[in-house]
Amino acid sequence: MQSVFYNIPIFGWALKEAVQGPAATKALFIVNMVLIWLLAIVKFGYPAIIIPALAFVPTMFVILIALTWPGNKA
Repeated sequence: MQSVFYNIPIFGWALKEAVQGPAATKALFIVNMVLIWLLAIVKFGYPAIIIPALAFVPTMFVILIALTWPGNKA
């Protein structure tokens, strides 16, 4: 599955470096992703803020259900 993401032009190369590289590369990858998101906010406005938040809702539901599931010993 990793090779699928690694084969995406530009992003795949940066992701591979972030996963396999030193700590500085990981930090710079995160900084680059935040800057790309901020540029999208400047370019597209409000939808660039809302769409990632809406995409994260199902993930948060799964996390909350996993934490509160009966019998969970977390």
